[in-house]
Amino acid sequence: MPLRSSSVNRRIPEALTKPAVPAMPVQESTSPTLSTPMLDLREIQATVLRQMPAPYFGSHILLRIDDAEAGRAFLRRLAPHVDSAANWWSAKNAWLSVAITFAGLKALGVPEGSLESFPEAFRVGMAARAHQLGDDGVNDPKNWQKPFGMGDIHIGLSAFSDTAEKWRSVLAMAREQYQGFSGVTVLEILDFGQQPGDRNSLGYKDGIDQPPVEGSGVEPLPGQGRPIKAGEFILGYPGEAGVSLPRPQPDILGRNGTYVGFRKYQSRVGAFNRFLRANGSTEAERELIAAKLVGRWRSGAPLTLAPDADNPALGADPQRNNDFNYANDPHGRQVPFGSHIRRMNPRDTKLTRLTDVNIHRVIRRGTTYGKPYDANELSAEADETPRGAIFLFMSAKAMATIEFLQQEWVSDGDFIGANGERDPIIGRQEEGATFTIPKEPVRRRIRGIQTFNVLRGGEYFFMPSISALKWLANLNA
Repeated sequence: MPLRSSSVNRRIPEALTKPAVPAMPVQESTSPTLSTPMLDLREIQATVLRQMPAPYFGSHILLRIDDAEAGRAFLRRLAPHVDSAANWWSAKNAWLSVAITFAGLKALGVPEGSLESFPEAFRVGMAARAHQLGDDGVNDPKNWQKPFGMGDIHIGLSAFSDTAEKWRSVLAMAREQYQGFSGVTVLEILDFGQQPGDRNSLGYKDGIDQPPVEGSGVEPLPGQGRPIKAGEFILGYPGEAGVSLPRPQPDILGRNGTYVGFRKYQSRVGAFNRFLRANGSTEAERELIAAKLVGRWRSGAPLTLAPDADNPALGADPQRNNDFNYANDPHGRQVPFGSHIRRMNPRDTKLTRLTDVNIHRVIRRGTTYGKPYDANELSAEADETPRGAIFLFMSAKAMATIEFLQQEWVSDGDFIGANGERDPIIGRQEEGATFTIPKEPVRRRIRGIQTFNVLRGGEYFFMPSISALKWLANLNA
């Protein structure tokens, strides 16, 4: 596809330039409890550990390499501007990250022996793994938006910032690096930004529950649990099993890198609002159903701590909004077994199929794009409005992890006692799908769950270390 100059220089959407205005004053967390970092933070890219700012602004830029030497020259220019994770807990500047697909590594001229050292799922790409991911029906790759699923995406740049001004600056800097190369083509620029009230495209506060990484330099927040071995997320360190996962070769290429999954969803806001209206006769009833679907109120307050009414102050407090377990909710009467957050992090829930929850966690850097959520939008046209979420996740075994999550935790509720029901928020629903809300004396089974977030494209990337970027940039030099 040709360079879309209008994408590079277009007017910034109003939703991205207006700072988020929470419904209640945000209670800032206290300074993080620091420990001695055991990871090589100067080698790990910033996005792996650095939290998303609030509010946030940014862009995902997808590029194709048409000439190997031009691609390497581009990386040589870009590498000095890619931030590391050093002092990530206190960093305030905007930052840029870079990740490369398998097709991109080939286009750069990576030796065949190194290419073969990558996992098969990464080599074939996300579209080819549609069966393993359950990406069928409306989510089938044949329905994806271009350029996804075509093998053309080689490099993904992501620019993150806490202000529109800084975003413009880092985006202009990135543009300086790729403009002027006849062998590097911009395929797509996806702008994103936090919505008013710190909400996502369906009206929920997002990004609360993140896995703590052992040796990252910051102790876990209340409720995050014990730190998970770094090797579950970053190559070159021991994982939960006590050994390091296989990594790409040579060692300089694989060490301190990670794999990235990129999935673009379009939210069907009209269908979601119509569903709530059909099953709740009052606003309070609709909000309770919305909370049951996710396991949190829209403010982020967890149902385990606020079972009867929303508590925005609780939802805004990072010291409290994730500090819970399910010990006092064994029957799912507060948080249904099929709810989104209970599926994606069962915590201490007794599972029907035993598994170690900690080996299935991913670091999430999800971003929201497009028009803000509006509870009054009910039309079919609202379903087609370009807005939704980019699910960006990182893990040392991202491909295997997301395929497990999609098969077991998103598309099949049997593992947690949800009787085959699918995730009500991100699951691809069959006709007649239901959602069960346990309650006394009789459970409530809601019918008419639809696919509220439609997959519009995706790809697997490798996010190399700072040294690996330089190695790639100087191949054949």
